[in-house]
Amino acid sequence: MSVTRRQSHSRPLLDCTAPMIPLTLFGIAFAVRAIVGMAFADPAYPDSFYYVNVARQLTEGNGFQVDYIWNFVDVGGVLPADPQLPIPANAHWMPLATVVQVPFISLLGPTAVASALPFWMAGAAAAPLAFLIGVDVGAGRGAALAAGLVTAAPGAVTPFLSQPDNFSLFMPLGALALWLCARGIGGDRRAFILGGLIAGLATLARNDGVLLGVPFALAAAVDLLRRPRLSRIGLGAAIACAGLFVLVVGPWLLRQIEVFGTISPSAASGRILWIADYRQLYSVSSETTFTSFLAQGAGPLLQSRIEGLAAAISIFVLWPLVAVLAPFAAVGAWRRRRDARFAPFFVYAAALFALSGLLFAVHVPHGTFIHSAVALLPHTYVLVFIGLAGVVGWIARRRRKWDVRQATMVFTAGAVGIALLAAGLRTALTVGVWQDELQLRTEVVRGLDDAPPGDLLMSPDAGAYRYLTGHGGIVTPDDPLEVIEGAARAYGVRWLILERNHTVGALAPVLLGQASPPWLSAPVLEVRAAEAAAAGVSPAAALYAVCFSPADERCDP
Repeated sequence: MSVTRRQSHSRPLLDCTAPMIPLTLFGIAFAVRAIVGMAFADPAYPDSFYYVNVARQLTEGNGFQVDYIWNFVDVGGVLPADPQLPIPANAHWMPLATVVQVPFISLLGPTAVASALPFWMAGAAAAPLAFLIGVDVGAGRGAALAAGLVTAAPGAVTPFLSQPDNFSLFMPLGALALWLCARGIGGDRRAFILGGLIAGLATLARNDGVLLGVPFALAAAVDLLRRPRLSRIGLGAAIACAGLFVLVVGPWLLRQIEVFGTISPSAASGRILWIADYRQLYSVSSETTFTSFLAQGAGPLLQSRIEGLAAAISIFVLWPLVAVLAPFAAVGAWRRRRDARFAPFFVYAAALFALSGLLFAVHVPHGTFIHSAVALLPHTYVLVFIGLAGVVGWIARRRRKWDVRQATMVFTAGAVGIALLAAGLRTALTVGVWQDELQLRTEVVRGLDDAPPGDLLMSPDAGAYRYLTGHGGIVTPDDPLEVIEGAARAYGVRWLILERNHTVGALAPVLLGQASPPWLSAPVLEVRAAEAAAAGVSPAAALYAVCFSPADERCDP
């Protein structure tokens, strides 16, 4: 196995090549995101609803605040002693995905397209970036182009890149930071310094963007401490890189300390770090401390860590690599395992998979991992086509009649075609699910047409109903019925929305018609298909009035 030599990165990236390919790739990627975005223009899940709702608050001059609770980690992971709405925003999520929307909303108004447009633009930059990385690492122009095309529609991740969420920000920012770090290792000090700024921006998109600093810190330490020097980063460049990172991230961390008293408010309660079951994330009464975390015992603890790591690997193989590309990625990684130009990529990948398995194992299947793993995709797709070329070359050496160049082109085109077809199919399925859920919720909120604007809701997704109705409210805690009632009383909730696919255990009998707490009315509105009603299946969703005052006639029999 040959070892790729480390090369200086002081040369121009594309030499004298015109920028037609990168521009074309950007256009293709933007078109993919716009088409998917037009097929489903609205936010689709709690993260994207949150970013849009807070962005609109900012645009209206209300600052970083929100009048609903998507999860009680925003208020300490428990029912507060003094429940209030609105509350300061971004106790859990970072601000960049909110801030980038503000200019577009100011110009175009509070529309779905205004919120999504900056993400289509930012996310599209990942495709030409993959091409440039491929050219820079010597993968060949054909492999680099193929990597750019697959990055334009990266498997099951594709529909999420059209959402107003940090996927589209973290993917190009993370990959760019890793690339700049590699160029710094090769001797480009300016790239290394700029990498600190980019890693800072990535951290403003996602908390765990700080992991992007690991390759920079390791590269600087090796450069400064090992003799002879492996690169020419130098102390000045290392300090400047760190300084730019602090300059970008520091003001936000100071804001967090000023508003919440800590740089990581949602983690401070332990409900993010020390849950043993994902349902505990939405509870306000279960204990989530380091002691309770250890109390599950060594066996279950070890099992959950293994399952978390296995889930991370499975998600990466099945989502962006659509399974069939995974073997080629593994071959490519093996072939370039000693290539310094991929060293930052390998370091970040190892740190991310380790952190996912050890600390956030319970969160992995629920979106946390793939949000961060998208930073790996441009490099990963370059490795896919490096590996594919290696496999074709290996076979050609044993089949004398093969034309290596032609066979590589054919198999590369086939792999791109399969990947894009899989991306289209997975996108259609995902968008279909989102459309069904939006239709359901649109029917539910018709029952609120006459509700006063100040009425608060309790629902499975408080952000979605805030977006659809303008009503603030709280998420339904995943707790016993008396705790749910206490939360509704504390916040003065006036309406309860139940959805079959997202109902907490304590309220499932209510939706089934098997229980009727005295503080709830009969269903004001039920949404169910005719065939489901005939079969006695519970409603897909239902709306109830919440009455804590005897004078409230909405709950009269």
